[in-house]
Amino acid sequence: MEIKVLRNKDVKRVLLGVPQGHQHLRLLLETEGMGLVLPEATLANLMRAYIGIKTHPQRRALELALQEVEVRKEGYARFQLLETGREDGEIEDELGRL
Repeated sequence: MEIKVLRNKDVKRVLLGVPQGHQHLRLLLETEGMGLVLPEATLANLMRAYIGIKTHPQRRALELALQEVEVRKEGYARFQLLETGREDGEIEDELGRL
């Protein structure tokens, strides 16, 4: 897997909204050579992780991983990004190696 750091200066444009005829948000993140579209479910998972770390008095890192959820609330996606339970320090070490 290729890893690239995406900085503010690399982002050319962001669009966020509900497309006509749809019910859920979409985010377009546009760079010089690529566009990335995030559906609302993905964006919500990222925001949940971000807010969870920024507002928690002790938590410093977390990992979300793809899991298929068979029993779920109506309207929720079958595939979810859920916390893995890895220790903060282990995640911080992995991030530090990037």
